[in-house]
Amino acid sequence: MKRIILTSLFVFLMVASSQAAPRYISLAPSTTEILFALGLNEEIVGVSAYCNYPVQAKNKTKVGDFSSPNIERIISLKPDYIFCTGLEQAPVIAQLRQLNFNIYVADPVSVEELFKTIIDIGRLTHKVEAASLLIGQMESRIKAVTSKVNSIPEDKRIKVFVEIWHEPLMTAAKDSFVDELITLAGGINIAHNLIRPYCNFSAEKVINLDPQCIILAYMDKEPPLKLIKQRFGWDKIDAVKHGRVFNDIDPDTLLRPGPRITQGLEEIYKRLYP
Repeated sequence: MKRIILTSLFVFLMVASSQAAPRYISLAPSTTEILFALGLNEEIVGVSAYCNYPVQAKNKTKVGDFSSPNIERIISLKPDYIFCTGLEQAPVIAQLRQLNFNIYVADPVSVEELFKTIIDIGRLTHKVEAASLLIGQMESRIKAVTSKVNSIPEDKRIKVFVEIWHEPLMTAAKDSFVDELITLAGGINIAHNLIRPYCNFSAEKVINLDPQCIILAYMDKEPPLKLIKQRFGWDKIDAVKHGRVFNDIDPDTLLRPGPRITQGLEEIYKRLYP
């Protein structure tokens, strides 16, 4: 009788264990946003200190900063999968793989690659249907913008300069999300032909290329037009002369490869064609 009870208890524990909710950690704000967008709030047990959206992310256990998370804390959370991004997280990813954690690295550089990332994450988290639904919603919002853009002749499209940072002056070029969003919104990125996706850009080039719209992808306490006018020669730029300098778009919707890029696209379009 005692053996039967113990056997039954063992089977019960095994079944309970197999039915336990999966546990996910996200070390990148972009993958955190994707996981939440797929309805995985309960399954997310840890995020990086920089994961600030949606608001529920702020209440999750923090496992350290973007490039050097706390490995001991990650181990203690017993994740089934850890979602990361590339570049500076490479050493951390290698370390976590040595510890036999399941790792997914998301590093999309285009809208198409972002959709593939969402499908991959949906498959790994058993949220394939939610992933397909999310992509459908994003595609619909993108199409709503591009259908308007299609009626704008090429020679009437607005020249844009996106300022990622000011000291040194940095912008976005081809093979970047920002460049693709500008194009989808009907703009012409004056820095499109640069070699690297994100790189330095000279103030003289901005003046010479004379953009009709300037978007600052960061917040500053100074009003954007006042900030730009202080720069030598920038008062002659078309965007400055006509007051089309903006810093009111959430930078995360432009720079973070996640579900909110559709919002960033819509906001760019509104600034270009009010």
